[in-house]
Amino acid sequence: FTFIINEEDKCKDKAPFLVLLISTTAAELQHRNAIRKTWGHEAAVPGVDIVRLFLLGINTKDGNEEVLRESEQYHDIIQQDFLDTYNNLTLKTLMGMRWVASHCSGTRFAMKTDSDVFVNTMHLIEKLLRPLPPLTQNYFTGFLMTGHRPIRNKASKWYISEEEFPGNRYHPFCSGTGYVFSGDLAAKIINASLTIKPIHLEDVYVGFCLNAKGIEIVSPPHSLFNLHKVPFSPCVYNKIITSHHIWPHEHILYWETLQENKHMC
Repeated sequence: FTFIINEEDKCKDKAPFLVLLISTTAAELQHRNAIRKTWGHEAAVPGVDIVRLFLLGINTKDGNEEVLRESEQYHDIIQQDFLDTYNNLTLKTLMGMRWVASHCSGTRFAMKTDSDVFVNTMHLIEKLLRPLPPLTQNYFTGFLMTGHRPIRNKASKWYISEEEFPGNRYHPFCSGTGYVFSGDLAAKIINASLTIKPIHLEDVYVGFCLNAKGIEIVSPPHSLFNLHKVPFSPCVYNKIITSHHIWPHEHILYWETLQENKHMC
């Protein structure tokens, strides 16, 4: 696939501490604007260099003009010419990985998440990443899924056919709602993807790539990463990294409340 929008110079003169790769669709403009102003702001964590990128495919029914305009304004979108569908999420993640490997390989860490996930970037950096040794490599963590089997029920969102994946068990993987990895892994995952047949379940597929490279996923401290929506309270959100099913206004409300109430807990 070819880049329609690329931001080749984002890391030109710097090796950021963290690259945020946020999976989104063209329609989710309000989510993107909320994230830009809050946890995804490149200055969200004082003294830490963060690069934010939204990952997009293409839409058949609408033109791409609005996305191009948005990209001109914010320079935080990358887009390739695959169809932006649920079944192509693996292509979207690999685009983000390939971008890190090609244009930002010096980043210490990267995180892949979705635009309906709230990420406490402050806690992510201060509690999880900063304490790690300076040259941390082969590091991958998130909400760990182990012992999962393919779902053969066609009504399920996570259905996969025998044809697409004939095996009866997945390798360990982390939920696609939010996983964090050292910068060196982007190239290793891309390299593995060249020989591993893609499946449409993006997070499971990344697990296959890690397994092929002999990378063990690190179990994070309890309840940092959450698959569901954590009921909001500043003292709870102060101590988590992800919460799912977040609306644009909630990104803003939660982040602003956290900034005001940090000292209260």
